[in-house]
Order: sequence, then C-alpha cells, then structure tokens
Amino acid sequence: MNIYVGNLSPETTEDDLRQAFGAFGQVISVKILRDRATGESNGLGFVGMAVSEEGQAAITALNGTDLKGRAIKVEEGRRKIDHRSDQDSHEGFGSGRGDRDRRDRGDRDRHDRFDRGDRFDRGGRGGGRY
Repeated sequence: MNIYVGNLSPETTEDDLRQAFGAFGQVISVKILRDRATGESNGLGFVGMAVSEEGQAAITALNGTDLKGRAIKVEEGRRKIDHRSDQDSHEGFGSGRGDRDRRDRGDRDRHDRFDRGDRFDRGGRGGGRY
C-alpha cells in the first residue's frame, strides 16, 4: 500500500517516518521528496507498507498527529493517472509514423528509394534521404 504523508517538517528524516509507520506493520519503502537544487525537504513523502490493513491502521492513527513539531497529513497515495485518452495517443506530433507497416505501402516504398535524390533534394544539405 502506498501512503502519502504531507506537511512534514524540514527536520523529518526517512528514518523518522519508518519508525512512526513501523509501529503499525512492515514498512517496505520510505521516500521524502527533496528539492533538486538545494536538497531540502519539499514537506511531503511516501511510505510503502506491505499489508493494506496495516497501512489503513497507520493512516487512521497518524493523520493529524504531531511529528517533529508539525501536524502531518496522512492519506492513501493515489495512483499516477494518465490523462491522455486512447484517441490522443494516436494523434499529435509524429504519432503513428513509427507504427506504419511497410507491407501496406506496397511497391511505392521500393520505387521511392530510387526517386529520393530528385524529389527530396534540399540543395546539398545532406545525403540522398533528405
């Protein structure tokens, strides 16, 4: 179970979270998000627990409690959502170009190889392809 922990104090360490959540069951992962430039805590983290029921017990017990001087917010972590629809994945910049099946192009592909030098000449800026 993935658990979101917010409003963390800058002094809170991953060991502090591991200890707090470990009282409710097996903790399999702990991650506090940090600013890339400064390395300082962003005030939020995630805790992974092996058993869902233990995770729910930790959420209920720890939400709103004080940890290093701050009332932490604890809730079930949300899954990452892909906001693209199926239609969007087939449209847009360059979409579908790599998915073309050369067999569908028939003899055109074979003949295009010989015509490219004349039809696609860009004034000497490259080989026969462009």
